[in-house]
Amino acid sequence: MQRILLAGIVFIAAMALQQRPAHANDSDPWCAVISVGFGDVIWDCQYRTFEECYPNVLAGNRGFCNHNPRYEPPVARPRTHGKRRVKQY
Repeated sequence: MQRILLAGIVFIAAMALQQRPAHANDSDPWCAVISVGFGDVIWDCQYRTFEECYPNVLAGNRGFCNHNPRYEPPVARPRTHGKRRVKQY
């Protein structure tokens, strides 16, 4: 009985340590800005491209696609080149 309990605790601990953070809503560059009435809008920022956003707005939701104002693009690292070797004859 103790072995089963210990195995269950180890399994639960292993699963808890492997959890990944949920997909952040502000991580994609396009938002569907959807009108919900009375001048209120919902920003649905889960689209990587305009082409992914557009069908959601076209499907009957009154709104438009807009750039995500909180989106931060990944930082491009400068390319590093290795040292060139000169052949000696």
